[in-house]
Amino acid sequence: MTNTAFAVRHDGTQLERGMGIWGALSANILNMIGVGPFLTIPLAVAAMGGPQAMIGWILGAVLCMCDGMVWAELGSRFPQSGGPYHYLLYGFGPKSWGRLFSYLYLWQSLLIGPISIAGGAVGFSEYARFIVPGMQHRHQVMLAMGVCALATVLLYRSIRSIAALSLVVTVAVIGTCTWIIVSGALHFHASLAFDLPPNAFHMSRAFWAGLGSATLIGVYDYGGYNNVCLLGDEIQTPNRTIPKAVLFSIAIVALLYLAMNASILGTVPWRQAQHSNAVVADFMQILYGHVGGVVVSLLILVAAFGSVYAILLGFSRVPYTAAVDGHFFSIFAKLHPTGNFPTTSLLVMGGLSALACLFSLADLISVLIVVQTMFQFIAQCIALMLLRRDGTTSNDVYRMPFYPMPAVVALLGWVYILVSGKPQHLLIGIAMAAVGAGFYLLQAKRRKEWPFNAYETI
Repeated sequence: MTNTAFAVRHDGTQLERGMGIWGALSANILNMIGVGPFLTIPLAVAAMGGPQAMIGWILGAVLCMCDGMVWAELGSRFPQSGGPYHYLLYGFGPKSWGRLFSYLYLWQSLLIGPISIAGGAVGFSEYARFIVPGMQHRHQVMLAMGVCALATVLLYRSIRSIAALSLVVTVAVIGTCTWIIVSGALHFHASLAFDLPPNAFHMSRAFWAGLGSATLIGVYDYGGYNNVCLLGDEIQTPNRTIPKAVLFSIAIVALLYLAMNASILGTVPWRQAQHSNAVVADFMQILYGHVGGVVVSLLILVAAFGSVYAILLGFSRVPYTAAVDGHFFSIFAKLHPTGNFPTTSLLVMGGLSALACLFSLADLISVLIVVQTMFQFIAQCIALMLLRRDGTTSNDVYRMPFYPMPAVVALLGWVYILVSGKPQHLLIGIAMAAVGAGFYLLQAKRRKEWPFNAYETI
């Protein structure tokens, strides 16, 4: 199935396999870079109170590489659109707990998808304010909503044209990061980069809480390496392409981020940087004047829009695949008659993301990571371990090296981020899980499915 031009679902619907390794890699990198690293440096520096915040990005890279191996193996084993929906279903058992966990993933995607998309759109409006200083908050909100609407319109087409556009924007994004890194290297001051405050590494409760916050921000910035897993039915030879796209994108983006962050902290005093709303623009303005700040802001707007575009592409496939399997509203299974892409799912995700633009970037980031960790990341690590126990894996499926160490490191890392988060965000996740479980039980009772009756073989 993985080498055919179309992926045929059990109900006869078809998604075109029009995205190869370069398109898949571009979809991931666009999702990962976006606007996050251009906005969150001040947040991480403020969380740890100095340039030692770089530790958070390093730990975030290690955690994401370990978690990326989990995604790579699961994506290779279940190369279908909607990725985690299938991982949790089969990992925890399609006749028992897998039904609940996969439903909860679908449930949280209706919140997480729009929040992820809105994060890029809100970041877009933040940098737009550097170019148009007089822009008021309501204008920023309207601009962010407009970005979501434009991305929805551009994604209303065949996957082949989407892959080509993704590649072009990715080249522009990497070029922007390279310009920032080279500029910073030419003006780097070690005295600024290592201007550590007193007791920077005092192992107090505040240090560990700050490190948890900085790592959470780092994970947010790296987030998106799983985007290709949501597009499995549209990927060429997905059992091999998905692992390559996941792991290569993490390595590429980690190198870019660490070099870029070091360049900025070696040029802009951290006490100034932690209060900046557009730190990269401020950085370029120091080096090249106001024109430099405006030019880099325009390039960052391209990156921010590319992120919105890529995230909406991935999450628009999640309700679709659940609807095709009969576990969500049937209207979400509708495909465009000629373009073979999900229409209802795309439009709903685009609309919800526009509404999410009403919230601040800091709240969007925190809720995003905490809820994803609760509903998905921890559960996936456990699901992989359960799948490994049965020992049934074909030879052409990627298997992580040094198993189970990467999965255990990822699991412990996610638990650490979860417990170091703000209580109110944890409560949002718990409340959402409880409501989602209630909806599942009502649906299962009506359909006489697990746990009210043995679920038939899938």
